[in-house]
Amino acid sequence: MRNPFLKIIIPSLIIALSSCSKDDPAPDPVVVVPPVEVTDGLTTQNVKTYLVDKNATTETVALFYNLKKLAKTKFAIGQQDAFNGFYNNGSTAESDIKKTTGYDPAILGSDFMFITDKNNNGQASNWFYQQEVIITDDVKEAYAKGMINTFSWHIREPYNDNSFYAADMTTEQKATAFKSILPGGVNNAWYKTKLDKVASVVSNLKGSKGELIPIIFRPFHEFDGSWFWWGADYCSPEDYKAAYQFTVEYLRDTKGIHNILYAFSPDNSYSTSTNYLSRYPGDAYVDVLGMDNYGDFNNQGQTGADKANAKLKMISDLAISKVKIAAMAETGYQVTATIPPIDNWFSTYLYSALTANNIQISYVLFWNNTQNAYWVPTPTASNAADFKTFVTKSKSALVNSLPNMYVLP
Repeated sequence: MRNPFLKIIIPSLIIALSSCSKDDPAPDPVVVVPPVEVTDGLTTQNVKTYLVDKNATTETVALFYNLKKLAKTKFAIGQQDAFNGFYNNGSTAESDIKKTTGYDPAILGSDFMFITDKNNNGQASNWFYQQEVIITDDVKEAYAKGMINTFSWHIREPYNDNSFYAADMTTEQKATAFKSILPGGVNNAWYKTKLDKVASVVSNLKGSKGELIPIIFRPFHEFDGSWFWWGADYCSPEDYKAAYQFTVEYLRDTKGIHNILYAFSPDNSYSTSTNYLSRYPGDAYVDVLGMDNYGDFNNQGQTGADKANAKLKMISDLAISKVKIAAMAETGYQVTATIPPIDNWFSTYLYSALTANNIQISYVLFWNNTQNAYWVPTPTASNAADFKTFVTKSKSALVNSLPNMYVLP
């Protein structure tokens, strides 16, 4: 069905015809067939059938369902490392979004980068392990507040385990690194060790009642560019699909992790569904259809917003037809001492990109603030009022506007 969210009511009347003669038998009664309502088919009873993990935890199933339904009326607003003092403007007590708006974000973005770093030895004195503790504590805090947790992974390359940027690698390394982590590859054992660490951390993310905290995980993001060692110049579509599938199967089946929703998230180069799906690992491996998009919002005004909206419309349509979640997995416009904000960037350009043409986007995530630059304005920033206008629009949702995302209605 092209658009299963359309509600089509098809009344059908079966009317028995009779003679006008008073001597004829009484006419048969009119039988009215109840109208048929066509929906997307997603119900609280069958929602598990649409997930990558049919054994997903109760809270993970509820998160999928509630994110899918949320997109019909609102999109959740989040930020990477919102609580982390290593990134934000110096305070670990509150998110910058709360300082500016009075409410925490609806989404917390985190990263497995430091957690899986080769220098993380698990000792309390180790800086990388300290970051692991901060990150996991932040995830637990976000969950306790009713927020949604999503993880990216800037995984280091497998040869030296030092950098995730292709520019830091030799030509030979760039040509072979990605294929080497596949089953049978020389670095598959290395990759499985990294996944073991991810599995260990995710299986220990627990709420106050001991329940596992669901996360959205988007491995190998922005793969259509070539700045990362998993970029399109360094692996074939077939190898990309195989690595993504292996990642899901290893975490879900081998390690028994059942509190993950899996996200597929290229950058903004794809404008058609055919191109977008060219490296798609398949419906059985993806819960979230995402896109990272900074470029279309870089001083392109409404023209750029319209381009972004068209791409999100394409993703939204795919998500509707496939019964997946659609998301703007990363975006923003960074303001620095030398780069001023764009007037009405949030309330006009971004909001229109996320809402025009009746698209259904479940969430949007801004990148992390730093001490000398920001993606989300702090209270004294000149564009703080624009951001506050954005978050109070009818389709915007901070944590105070979310339903209970971890309970099926």
